[in-house]
Amino acid sequence: MKRLILTSPPGLSLIRSGLAEVGITSTFRFVGGPLPSPGELEAYFGARSDKNPVGHWSHWCAWGQRPQDARPRGNLALNEFCEPYEVIELWFDPDPNDQLQLIWLLDHFQAYPALAAKLKLRLVAFDLLTMHETWRSWDQVPLANIRSADLETASVCWQAYRAATPAACFDAVHRDLSAFPLLRPALLDLLRELPWSRSGLGATEMRLLELVAAGFMGTNALFYLRGFRQRGVFNDMEIGRLLEGLAHGPRPAIAGLDDGLRSIDPDNARRRLEAFQRSRLSVTEFGKAVLAHKADFTDHNPVNRWWGGTHLTNDNLWRWNPALTGHDTQREPRAS
Repeated sequence: MKRLILTSPPGLSLIRSGLAEVGITSTFRFVGGPLPSPGELEAYFGARSDKNPVGHWSHWCAWGQRPQDARPRGNLALNEFCEPYEVIELWFDPDPNDQLQLIWLLDHFQAYPALAAKLKLRLVAFDLLTMHETWRSWDQVPLANIRSADLETASVCWQAYRAATPAACFDAVHRDLSAFPLLRPALLDLLRELPWSRSGLGATEMRLLELVAAGFMGTNALFYLRGFRQRGVFNDMEIGRLLEGLAHGPRPAIAGLDDGLRSIDPDNARRRLEAFQRSRLSVTEFGKAVLAHKADFTDHNPVNRWWGGTHLTNDNLWRWNPALTGHDTQREPRAS
């Protein structure tokens, strides 16, 4: 059987197992910054062009032991490349960014019914990075069919996340998402990253503040010890940006973050890591007040970040209450 796998980067090791002839992944991050433009997303799926040398699906492939038939077809649009395969399996773990990639792909395949009929979803309830420690055989991972109604559900959720406010995404978590058992927890984790009404900080920012207050002075534990951090929405680079926001505003909640980070080129990963490693963090008096819900971080510091398609600013501040509220609307949907 000719099998194609669509997955996240850790899942490409599946190809070494002989499970499929080709594995395709995407390196897009849909959290921690503005979403890729519609043009970038369209170019990823389309035919390969010299005008878009690095943003094409064919750049993120792992080829099996018999790639001779598949490699020459790498210039095609993704839907054309998929046509010869009998089964297209989707392997995405519980990570919120992975679940966003899943619904983005399904939104795309909705336009190709013949290909959509070949889609199968692996219910990967573990981290694909640790799959060799977690599973004995790939066939032990449950396999589910994807119906046309499921494609519609995935598309609704993807378009909701891309919307200019989080309200549609809040509504989406109350839909029937039983076909995607990992999606609702992922969307709720994302919604909890909106500024909380009693502190002005998202869930990861609050957890970082709690850990520093508990004595975690170095940044290595904040970056790499996910068990302590308990939040899996952001990667290490994004965690660094959150720390800078907590430490380098007009009224910081954290002291001790290396001042060099203010001027180091954001693309200079080595120098930035050195600066983070030099830092010795502590919570300011203001930070203690935020932790105690006696002060709101956003009352004293600028907000300028993205949540899906929502540009969060002090003038456009959507909050997790756990009710979701907007500054310019009377609508206040309740969260469970």
